[in-house]
Amino acid sequence: MVRLSATGAPALDSPQAVPMPDSSTEGVFRRVPPLPDEAIHLSFEPGPYRMAMGLVTVPEAAWFEIDANYPAEMAERRDLLATRHAEVFGALPESDAARHETLAMVAAHLPRAHPGWFEREGDRLINCLTDETWDLADLPCDPLELAGRLVQEDLCVIQHGPEGPRFTAAVLCFPSRWRLHEKLGKPLAAVHGSVPIYPDRLANPVDRFMRALKPDRIASRVNWSLPDDSALFQPTGKWRSDADATITPENAADRLFVRVERQTLRRLPESDAVLFGIRVHSYPLPRIAGSPEIAARLADAVRALPHEMMHYKSMLPFRDALLAWLDARVVA
Repeated sequence: MVRLSATGAPALDSPQAVPMPDSSTEGVFRRVPPLPDEAIHLSFEPGPYRMAMGLVTVPEAAWFEIDANYPAEMAERRDLLATRHAEVFGALPESDAARHETLAMVAAHLPRAHPGWFEREGDRLINCLTDETWDLADLPCDPLELAGRLVQEDLCVIQHGPEGPRFTAAVLCFPSRWRLHEKLGKPLAAVHGSVPIYPDRLANPVDRFMRALKPDRIASRVNWSLPDDSALFQPTGKWRSDADATITPENAADRLFVRVERQTLRRLPESDAVLFGIRVHSYPLPRIAGSPEIAARLADAVRALPHEMMHYKSMLPFRDALLAWLDARVVA
């Protein structure tokens, strides 16, 4: 069965890596290096709340994170793209060149940065971690979707528009409580319009940064939230305020999670678009705040959140239980 994608082009229901019977590597045993443990990002700080971009520059090799969660997360991404494609992929026609450039850059980067996990033989890209081979000269799906089948990051395309940088395409399998097609086509100021403080504090700096980013720089930042759901795919759930009596200081460790987005921004030199990558980490609360020092740091950050931001992040229903659990770790 053939399905039309958001661009109107045909897309397979379940794109498959193609077999290559004439491959020079057929029958060759590959020794795949082990994957590293998942990185821990402590993105919260003590002291007064301050909304800022908090950008750092990262080297080429750190553009994407690949870790021990890769097999499970890529399996989930494949399932979402097969069963909920309209929710996790979207593209406007004007993003065509940027989507092709994204795949070209990702397919060149992965074998160069991670040669034990990815190999390139002409137009063939071999993913040694999933035992897939992709024919880049005969794509089975949209190029941006294929890029999203190679890395754990979600990938969003931002392009210049008359009202500022504009969100024109994405493969978004792990949204943090927002829906792709409610934001697609909007300028960034409107995409983030409901985020408290953002319009006054960050809208203009973000737009300026998007215009000024140079192709030779990869910028990165992290943010955090604290949901009561460990799922990576979370298209809804913001602005909850009713108390949840089922979450208590006694079970907060089992019910709450620290969700961190490691975000990257990179200029695509040919199309002049910006590729915005989002790697989502969902950590059980004790994994992050098990020590007194980190528990105190997180408690300070929670207490410093403005009420409207806590409402936006849906932390009001369990704020007291969370703080009671954290405070108990501090004095333990």
